[in-house]
Amino acid sequence: MARDDVRQRIVEAAAGLAGQGGSEALTTRAVAGAAGVQAPTIYRIFGDKDGLVDAVVEHLYADFVASKQAGDVDTDPVADLGAGWDLAVQFGLQHPALHAMTHERGAGSPALQEGLAVLRGKVARVAAAGRLAVPEQVAVAVLRATGDAAVRTWLALPDDARDPAVLGALRDAALTTVTTTHAAVDEPGLAAAARTLRARLDASDDPGLTDPELALLHQWLHRLAAGG
Repeated sequence: MARDDVRQRIVEAAAGLAGQGGSEALTTRAVAGAAGVQAPTIYRIFGDKDGLVDAVVEHLYADFVASKQAGDVDTDPVADLGAGWDLAVQFGLQHPALHAMTHERGAGSPALQEGLAVLRGKVARVAAAGRLAVPEQVAVAVLRATGDAAVRTWLALPDDARDPAVLGALRDAALTTVTTTHAAVDEPGLAAAARTLRARLDASDDPGLTDPELALLHQWLHRLAAGG
């Protein structure tokens, strides 16, 4: 059997074990037995348990990231951002062991980084539409933090206290914090306009400026946007 096929079989077996018992279930013996391979094969392919955990995180996040990218780019950007938040929380609730593992081992996972890039893209769309109320990096941090808090809060609640309205309220609070109900052109002050212009420059294929001019303009816009 080809090495890639063996690797895939091991990752899928480990993912199944992780779904049942978290990262503690990923012992070399258990994974080898579930995958039908010898223990040295796991070390040869993944190096150690940390490498295996990273591979499991990446594998299980791949479909999630793909589903986030499949969103309709013609939808309202704020609505699309909210839908992405809902999807991220839903995934965390469906895979609580994976959610914990991402905080233990997942920071460097390529799939997680791709998911973060998708979130940044959604925030950039909101900014380009003039609907972002805070700098982009702040919006990304708020959305990630509230999504994580929503998953942890929900999982900590007893079953009879798990009201979906709690998740909806957290999502709406996050969106209210980072977005506006009107375009930046209608908002007084320079900060919102600077955020919008910076996002539109980033999205433009040909802004009509040289690289040094763009660098200087981005520096000015960053300072103006932070002033809001």
